[in-house]
Amino acid sequence: MEKIVQTAGRDALGEFAPDFAHFNDDILFGENWNNNDIDHKTRCIVTVVALMSSGITDSSLKYHLENAKKAGVSRKEIAAIITHAAFYVGWPKGWAVFRMAKEVWAGDVVLTDAKEAHAAEMFFPIGAPNDAFAQYFIGQSYLAPVSTSQVGIFNVTFEPGCRNNWHIHHADKGGGQILICVAGRGYYQEWGKDAVEMKPGDCINIPVGIKHWHGAASDSWFSHLAVEVPGENTSNEWCEPVTDEEYEKLE
Repeated sequence: MEKIVQTAGRDALGEFAPDFAHFNDDILFGENWNNNDIDHKTRCIVTVVALMSSGITDSSLKYHLENAKKAGVSRKEIAAIITHAAFYVGWPKGWAVFRMAKEVWAGDVVLTDAKEAHAAEMFFPIGAPNDAFAQYFIGQSYLAPVSTSQVGIFNVTFEPGCRNNWHIHHADKGGGQILICVAGRGYYQEWGKDAVEMKPGDCINIPVGIKHWHGAASDSWFSHLAVEVPGENTSNEWCEPVTDEEYEKLE
C-alpha cells in the first residue's frame, strides 16, 4: 500500500491552529493511517462506521466513503455495512449515510443477473454457448478457448445444476486432463468414488482411462479451466448422463 500523505490540516488550519494541523496530518494520517496492524480496507470501514455513529454526515464522511470505495469496498458491501450499523447506532443515521453513499457509488453497475455476477468474479471470459457438445451436457454450458496451440486450455462454465455426462479420456501415450476451478462451486466425481467439491483454486488431475464427470452445484455457477494434457492418439469417450438421482445425492 502506498504511504498515505495528508496536508488538509495545514492547508485549512496551518496558521490558525498549527498544533491541530500537525496532529491531523502527521499523527492521525501520517502514523495511524499508515499503521499496518489492520489492512487499509478495514480501516476505511471502521472510520465510516465511527463517523456514522457520531452522526457526522458532512464532507469528511464523503471523503471517507470515497476512500472506502478506492480501497475496494463494493456497492453491495457498503450497503450491508450501513444497514448493519444502523441497527446499533440509529435508523435515521443509516438513512443519512445512504444518501451520501448512493452518490459515491452512483457509477457502479449493480449486477443483478447471476451470469453477469459470476463473470465478474473471474479473470477469464465465459465465452459462447457450448453448442457443439450440448448433447453431452444436462443444462447449459459455455466454452471460452484460452489456448489452442501447444497445450489446449479452455474455460468451461456451467449454469447451476449443469453437468456433463460420464466420460473417459483415452490415449496411447500421455493424455488425460487437468481441471482448475476459477469461479463458483462444483463437483468432480470418478466412477465408484465419492464426489469431490471444487472451489476456486482447486485442481484435479484426471489420468486416461478414468470414467468421471464434472459440473456445477445446484445453487451455484461454476467455471473451470480444462487443460488438455498432450498425448498420442487422444480421444474422448462419452458415456451415459449423470442421473438426477445420482446428482441430488451430492446436494
